[in-house]
Amino acid sequence: MTAAGAAATARDDAAVAELWRAAQVFRALTVLYAVGFVVAVHDDLDHPAGGVVVGGIVVLWSVVCGWALTRGPGRTVGWVVADLVVVCLLMLSTVALASDDWRADHQSIPTTLWAANAVISVGIQLGAVRGGAAAIAVITCSTVAKGFVVVDLARNAAVVILLALGVVIGLGASALRRASARLEEATRLAAATAERDRLSRQVHDGVLQVLALIARRGREIGGATGDLADLAADQERVLRELLGQGTARPAAAHLDLADALRARADDRVTVSAPAEPVIGDADRVTEVLAAVDNALDNARRHGAGPDGIAPRVFVLLEDLGGKVVVSVRDDGVGIAPGRLREATAEGRLGIGQAIVGRIESLGGTARLESAPGEGTDWELTVPWDGGARR
Repeated sequence: MTAAGAAATARDDAAVAELWRAAQVFRALTVLYAVGFVVAVHDDLDHPAGGVVVGGIVVLWSVVCGWALTRGPGRTVGWVVADLVVVCLLMLSTVALASDDWRADHQSIPTTLWAANAVISVGIQLGAVRGGAAAIAVITCSTVAKGFVVVDLARNAAVVILLALGVVIGLGASALRRASARLEEATRLAAATAERDRLSRQVHDGVLQVLALIARRGREIGGATGDLADLAADQERVLRELLGQGTARPAAAHLDLADALRARADDRVTVSAPAEPVIGDADRVTEVLAAVDNALDNARRHGAGPDGIAPRVFVLLEDLGGKVVVSVRDDGVGIAPGRLREATAEGRLGIGQAIVGRIESLGGTARLESAPGEGTDWELTVPWDGGARR
């Protein structure tokens, strides 16, 4: 067995361990009843010695099963099937040990109550359906041992009891396993969140503060150092977003792009989006939002006029079925012709990678229109399959 398989088996055992122990207490009580029944009917059997042998096997097998199922080695498919086979064979042995008249008036020698242990074990290990099948097997053997079919359930309540045990115990065991798996997942998420929070505090106290200092001092110095300041500011923003995403909530498979864009609105940013959710794959939505955030950040840092006031930005989201279009337009100072080429030649790849590269990696296009004094207009077009659209 692999390490992963052993770990899975250990988790499964832990989930139903108390149920196994309770089942063995029931087994011990039924052994006392089975032995007492053999003692009571011993003299009425055609082969009394055979009855003693069956009673001894019942005791010995119960001790072995009780130990194996309590300690864990017996919690396997092979073991519970073997338990069921032994029970069925002992019940069928009644045909050879007692007369037809005796069998017609009595239950099988191991007793139906003791046979229920095998049904319980199958239910715990293999679930409700197989637990019910085990009950049917025991009922069939009991019918063969008796010599005729009893259709009057008022006289043969064991049929109902065994079926109920197999199904109900199986359902209970499955529920315990699901609850244990959910608890383990919740514990894992809590531990991961706590670790992320710890790392976030360390990053905030170290890296983020250094990046903020570099950005601030770089802008104060000016000149070529301004490029370093812009790079530090970009990385500080990205790192803050990553930390925020890690601690805000567990990852989702799909996100609403419209709702996420509306969250970007403030006194300088106006967002228009459809009233209906625009649902998409979480990774795709995240990349589009990152491109929009870069466009907004560029507008705030580079679009201010001589008065130093950040420009107004207008974000429009259009859901066109097979694609979405996000327009980001500001009324700032605009971009001088050739400035983007100069920035790329200088090694400043912010727009090329953070906006155009992101959108093109999604199979979309990013179109930029800008001129001095006329603001900047981004149009981001991305293929969209609707994700979990409802």
